[in-house]
Amino acid sequence: MIGSLRGVVVERNAGSTVLLEVAGVGYLVHVTPRTLAELEPTSHAFMYVHHHIREDAQTLFGFLEKEERLAFDTLIATHGIGPSMAMSILATHSPRALIDIVATNDHGALTLVPGVGKKTAERLLIELRGKLQLPILDVVDESRPAGTSVMTDVREALTGLGYSSEEIREVLRDLSAADSAEQVLRQALNALGVRRA
Repeated sequence: MIGSLRGVVVERNAGSTVLLEVAGVGYLVHVTPRTLAELEPTSHAFMYVHHHIREDAQTLFGFLEKEERLAFDTLIATHGIGPSMAMSILATHSPRALIDIVATNDHGALTLVPGVGKKTAERLLIELRGKLQLPILDVVDESRPAGTSVMTDVREALTGLGYSSEEIREVLRDLSAADSAEQVLRQALNALGVRRA
């Protein structure tokens, strides 16, 4: 089993894959769009890897942070979540944000993931409760009231500014949750400004 790779980025592809050359061998690794943007061709990279083996295929999923791979492993061990869905979830929410979402039972934040409706989000929150234990990330944000998450705060702020629920849903789908609601709100407002221009 391959657990990590260190090598040179040969190319990155629109399908969120990178070709990483390690000791003369090229490995095609699936990554999130956020990771893809950080891996410049010809740069050296180290990735934590999940080696997914099926009867008909072997696939590598790469992560720049150990916490992201741990979150991926937890997600695919959850009933009804395969590697593609797990990557979609991590493309939408960072591991820290995901822990926050599960802790605050934030259904709306999970429905921002493509292919996840309200019923699926409710089931995932139940399934993930108690499973998503990443001690390295287990830090409480004292600046936010209990029972809220970053995405909840941002949605409420955008609603208060007069944006429609459709506009908010669309713009938040394109953003990756950051550690701070202020950062996500700033990104959302910039994106909404471009859309309305």
